[in-house]
Amino acid sequence: MGSKLDKYGKLSDQELIGSLKPGQQGSLKVRPDGTIVDGHHRIKVLRYCGIDVDSLPREIIPKDAIADPP
Repeated sequence: MGSKLDKYGKLSDQELIGSLKPGQQGSLKVRPDGTIVDGHHRIKVLRYCGIDVDSLPREIIPKDAIADPP
């Protein structure tokens, strides 16, 4: 079984960008301070490919909406 980076590295840029769109499971979710809650592996692959990820739409999740890991 490969890593998430291996898995996402096999997808096209457009597939990765599409998987991050708000309103769907696995969308790009960030806290108000910019901390990525969901989507960081896909963002890493897109950055490696030279894609401007700072302009991608995202869902803002308040810090208290998601429990921090123990």
